[in-house]
Amino acid sequence: MFRLDEGLKVYLHRAPVDFRLSINGLAALVEQALGLNPFAACVYVFSNQRRNRVKILGWDRNGFWLLLKRLEQDRFIWPSEAAVPTLTVEQLHWLLEGIDIGVVQRHPKRLYDRVA
Repeated sequence: MFRLDEGLKVYLHRAPVDFRLSINGLAALVEQALGLNPFAACVYVFSNQRRNRVKILGWDRNGFWLLLKRLEQDRFIWPSEAAVPTLTVEQLHWLLEGIDIGVVQRHPKRLYDRVA
């Protein structure tokens, strides 16, 4: 399976997009609809209306790359939040695996000053 670097920032486009859009169209959508820089060191995730396809757009030093995943029978469970949600790479992998990230909660990270 394809894995992304853990330090990468992931932006999720909530509304479905026309999947005839390719790299140029999705990059323009990142700029205009999300108000973000398509050349930043992060990835942008898009889905179609039926939620059976996902496109991931990213910039790598001197060019864009575009990943596409198509499900044959199932659907992706798309989170419903008001703002442009940012995901961790781990949450993106969960989404691609079909896990509902809206209901998954992990234990909070604890930071302590001393042992005793």
